Amino acid sequence: MDSTPLADLRRKLALPVAENAVFDGWRETAVNSAAASLGVDPAVARLAFPKGPAEMITAYVEAIDDALTASFPGEAIAAMRVSQRIRAILIKRFELMSTAKEAIRSALAILALPQNILSAARLGWRSADTMWRLAGDTATDFNHYSKRTILASIYTATLLVWLDDASEGQADTIAFLDRRLAGVARFEKAKAQWTGSAERRPSLARFAGRLRYPPR
Repeated sequence: MDSTPLADLRRKLALPVAENAVFDGWRETAVNSAAASLGVDPAVARLAFPKGPAEMITAYVEAIDDALTASFPGEAIAAMRVSQRIRAILIKRFELMSTAKEAIRSALAILALPQNILSAARLGWRSADTMWRLAGDTATDFNHYSKRTILASIYTATLLVWLDDASEGQADTIAFLDRRLAGVARFEKAKAQWTGSAERRPSLARFAGRLRYPPR
């Protein structure tokens, strides 16, 4: 982690900038307002975001990842099943982002610009990796990548529902999330059954091999 004074200031400003971006957009005005609320010289604060809106958004996403990590010490969810851990982590993430909801909507539009596509992909992967690690995943094989890809797709789809959710207690978002998680669980169960049965399924190659090399 970068520990230069400007990097430290960027992390300090990340959440307040996003909260001000709700009203001011991801512009210098939001940085100035955040700086004023923290007693920081606005001119110095602006130096922390030399690359503009995309850098402000990146700092915000990283700050949410860090806040999420702080919200789940290892013992907090150790007794849960993995699917329950992922569910709890995602719900907490939306809770942490609730103060910047409208800013997140505009952030998605900024990240969708051609020049920001790679940054958006890196941020999505970083967040998915953070959430899986919090859930206790230690996979290093192909599952490491497939799990994160699936979680990123679930998170993105649920995020879009969350942005328009006006239900009590974000009930619509949670219901949608539960359906997506249940769908993945059914797929994984079917895949496991298919994989297991494949080993017992008749194989033309094995049959031909026996004809050519009969057992002695």
